[in-house]
Amino acid sequence: MNIEQMLSVLDHDIVARLKTAVEIGKWPNGVALTAEQRQICMQAVIAWEHQNLAETERSGYIDKGTKHEGEVCEDDQPQQDLPIRFI
Repeated sequence: MNIEQMLSVLDHDIVARLKTAVEIGKWPNGVALTAEQRQICMQAVIAWEHQNLAETERSGYIDKGTKHEGEVCEDDQPQQDLPIRFI
């Protein structure tokens, strides 16, 4: 079975179960995934999400935000040095 055939049979529910298996390291019946199974499941999830989801909905998406010309990524509020209180 090639990747296109595999992706054609996957749907949102199956991908969700594969993601859970990768996250917890077990199949729904409690059997542990082998390292090879985990890698294959992860590749299938990434490939399916790339084909079927918007970039912002994919696993691992990080919103980097935007910065306009001349905008500084610093806090304008002055820092106050407060003493550490031990209780």
